[in-house]
Amino acid sequence: MSMSVGSESGDEDAVMSEINTTPLVDIMLVLLIIFLITSPVVLKLQRVNLPSETNQALKPSPTTVNIVVNKDGDMYFNQTRLADTTELFEFLKKESVKLPQPEVHVRGDQGTRYEFVGKVVYTAQRAGIQKVGFITEPPDKMAPK
Repeated sequence: MSMSVGSESGDEDAVMSEINTTPLVDIMLVLLIIFLITSPVVLKLQRVNLPSETNQALKPSPTTVNIVVNKDGDMYFNQTRLADTTELFEFLKKESVKLPQPEVHVRGDQGTRYEFVGKVVYTAQRAGIQKVGFITEPPDKMAPK
């Protein structure tokens, strides 16, 4: 603790303009220690086992239709080239009436124009397919950012 004993000139009426913050800091540190000690006692949290992250590879089911679009806009189904969107429409029309309805997964090359992928999605929509998804390459977890 500090104490003021007056000015050097002997003037007793001099106004002290400094605030002594030492007692304030002492009180704050004591309160901080009290809160740190008592908070775990007051907060009785239930112990739970949180779920862990799992990344499962996509396993195509028999009800999945995979359409591949290369960078030139050619469409393939099961390594069979489809001539145009009319042929794709006829194929997807047959698939759309199955129960349960299959999902359509579009695998587009990275260099494919949006127009070609858009034609596949539009054709699937016209054929009555409810679920259309895009397959992408997952990022490498060990790659630097």
